[in-house]
Amino acid sequence: MIDALRSKFSGPIMVRDFTASIVVFLVAMPLCMGIAIASGVPAEKGLITGIIGGIIVGLLAGSPLQVSGPAAGLAVIVFEFVRDHGLSALGPVLILAGVLQFVAGVFKLGGLFRSISPAVVHGMLAGIGALIVIGQFHILFDDKPLSSGLENLAAMPGQILGLNPGDMRATEFALMLGLVTIAMMLAWEKWRPASLRLVPGALLGVMAATLLAFGLGLDVARIDVPASIMGAVDVPTAEAFGILASPSLLLTALAIAFIASAETLLSAAAVDRMHDGVRTDYNKELRAQGVGNLLCGAAGALPMTGVIVRSSANVQAGAVTRMSAILHGVWILGFVALLPWLLREIPMSALGGILVVTGWRLVSVTHVRHLFQHYGLLPAAIWAATFVLVVTTDLLTGVLVGLGLSLLELIPHRSSLRLKVDEDHGDDRSHLRLEGSATFVSLTRLTGILESIPAGRVVHLDLHRVRGIDHTTAEMVREWLARRRASGQSVDLVGPEGMVGRLHAVAH
Repeated sequence: MIDALRSKFSGPIMVRDFTASIVVFLVAMPLCMGIAIASGVPAEKGLITGIIGGIIVGLLAGSPLQVSGPAAGLAVIVFEFVRDHGLSALGPVLILAGVLQFVAGVFKLGGLFRSISPAVVHGMLAGIGALIVIGQFHILFDDKPLSSGLENLAAMPGQILGLNPGDMRATEFALMLGLVTIAMMLAWEKWRPASLRLVPGALLGVMAATLLAFGLGLDVARIDVPASIMGAVDVPTAEAFGILASPSLLLTALAIAFIASAETLLSAAAVDRMHDGVRTDYNKELRAQGVGNLLCGAAGALPMTGVIVRSSANVQAGAVTRMSAILHGVWILGFVALLPWLLREIPMSALGGILVVTGWRLVSVTHVRHLFQHYGLLPAAIWAATFVLVVTTDLLTGVLVGLGLSLLELIPHRSSLRLKVDEDHGDDRSHLRLEGSATFVSLTRLTGILESIPAGRVVHLDLHRVRGIDHTTAEMVREWLARRRASGQSVDLVGPEGMVGRLHAVAH
């Protein structure tokens, strides 16, 4: 056993994982702190989550190349929770959320999260992105975000009109540093040399702002981190668990578990499309995330998910095994333990700048345009309704309304919701014939069948008897087709001309 592990994590593979872990560490550090600030908690809470996500979840994960840590997707819900109930209440709620995730993984519910309408998920993420942008806008001015997205939006003109370029003080200097961070990130992304493509723009932006603030001796708000990372660990007391008797807090735990799981598994599916290595075991990943969030709750830290930005950096940097994700957590721990004084020099507005760019990128108009062009008005309307309600009301309301609206997609298929799949597997060829309506109701089973087909054989997929296909299923089939063909495997897709043409069009 030891010899097998030694051979697996040695030589060229270990070198690639080692170098990839450095890249992920450099990407993760500013994001961990920035997401903590966006969540209304001290920066070190995000760093603790990054450490647990790297070392613990990295060891247990069902998606070896996915990286876990604090995510922008949960920043809004955490901010509102801490504002209303205090930071001490977050630990017990997060422990319960982790238990719910672990139980869901034990009962093999991981596949169900993939049945959530992409319109709901991307509408939710776009709404979160918009809230982060208008909230972090105030951090750029060394100010604190207000209690709601609409209030933050209404206060934005006042921040701008309150500037006095002729009398540069803390507010003007903070904005300057935030804009320097944003400009550095965008410029680096556009003009960086190919040889330095793995150097993260967020790191350069923070470095530039920090050096500028230090060199000019600017009196701006900076990050406050404890001298010892252990001082940031805040274990919930036994009395704190009494808050779980409140139905509203139980609902918050359920919401965190649901959103964290959905974002994690969607990220894992995206990571699988980036490489040809081991595929994700979704239930194992869900159990690992449950353990991670349970430990984050026990440490009084932020919730975690699998995160696409750090995961894609991991794959692009050449990672081969889970060792890269584990090591990136080790580097965060070492940096925080040995160099806390350096973190205290980072301006708050620089982290605000990072989050403004991160949030803006979550607002993907491209996705809603894709939905409208290929699937019609209803999916695009679901996206828009989810987005608007997340921004104007709250995250949970937006998601629940989006999920409710996605049920409308079943109306055209109400007479034939059952999907029958006939399988005929030969030595080098698999024939699958679908009959009925392909909707998100049957997506978990269909996904399992398609992904269980071994590599290296021709697949013949017959859709002649499919009466209809919703956009959630069409997106899954599209991704499966693209993945098979990208790896050089043949798929024969036959059926009604319009249906086959649409799947081919979006798979290319």
